[in-house]
Amino acid sequence: MCADSQGGRQDRNPGHGAHRARESAAALRVAMCAMLLSGCTGSPPPAVAQAPQKKTTQNDARRSLYPVRPVASDPAPPARSLVITNGRFFSYALPQGWRVGEDGQYALTLAAPDNKAFTVMVGNAGMPLDHPPGQFVREKLSALQVENLQIGQPRKAAPIAGFAHAYQFDVTYSIRGVACRGTVKCHVAPAYDTAVMAMTAALSEASQWPGYASWLPLVSEQVSAISGAAFGRRGIMAQNLENSAAYAEAARQYRDWSQKNWQQVTDDRNASQDRRAFQVRENLGAVQTYQNPFGTSPPVQLPTTYKYYWGDNQGNYLGSDDPSANPNSGSSVEWKQMPLYRP
Repeated sequence: MCADSQGGRQDRNPGHGAHRARESAAALRVAMCAMLLSGCTGSPPPAVAQAPQKKTTQNDARRSLYPVRPVASDPAPPARSLVITNGRFFSYALPQGWRVGEDGQYALTLAAPDNKAFTVMVGNAGMPLDHPPGQFVREKLSALQVENLQIGQPRKAAPIAGFAHAYQFDVTYSIRGVACRGTVKCHVAPAYDTAVMAMTAALSEASQWPGYASWLPLVSEQVSAISGAAFGRRGIMAQNLENSAAYAEAARQYRDWSQKNWQQVTDDRNASQDRRAFQVRENLGAVQTYQNPFGTSPPVQLPTTYKYYWGDNQGNYLGSDDPSANPNSGSSVEWKQMPLYRP
């Protein structure tokens, strides 16, 4: 103990005593004392002088492992929301990033940022009472100059506010050779000898429709007349969208979709840019990203302090530069080595 204390003081104060010869002699005595103590008592010498041992104990296997905390990464963007917007004739729900195409007395269209999906609401007053809903739908979709239009069999559906009944159709078509599909509703409000008919449609490229099918049809129906000139028929479709149960359901479905798909959409659109940005973030932040070996959580960013990392199933991590380190030695918790993650 005296030798260790003396050696520690001399290491921290290399100029103490002012005589190099005496310092060298003292250092030699410390080293010899440590060797003698090791031979007599079996205690290990200081770490700088310890030779590798052939037999590894449980404590030795875990000695070079150190607890590590993940580096905080950028949080996921907030879920998108629908915004109630007032146009000249209609109030409608506008998804984030979407734009208004036509905003007229008889029609309203909303387009996605990439122009590969859109909604349509178009209607007319003074229609014959016996005008077939399927024919009305065909007339309005044909006006969009679509090709190979196919309209499925009608089925009864819930109408939007201000209408008595509705029929729903599945449709497929193409525009400039690109396959598209969607869902269309025809809403009917009989009045004396004529009727008001309106079509709400949710449409997209066929490849994107699975992502839109759960919420875009609901959004397409969130339309309310705020002008007596809408459709040329005063009082039709008047309601408060913000208090509508249908609007609340459309907003919920839209939020769910955005939460589930924001990363996938971003990756699909900017895959190569994301990979480059990933490397830049790691380099600037002095971190590396590792996969969860149990597959129960997303990849985590860990500091570049150690070469090897292990994780358990409870969100704990250990790091080491020793490839022979074994965190499972003497542990009641299962640890697995973490592989690097690459996007």
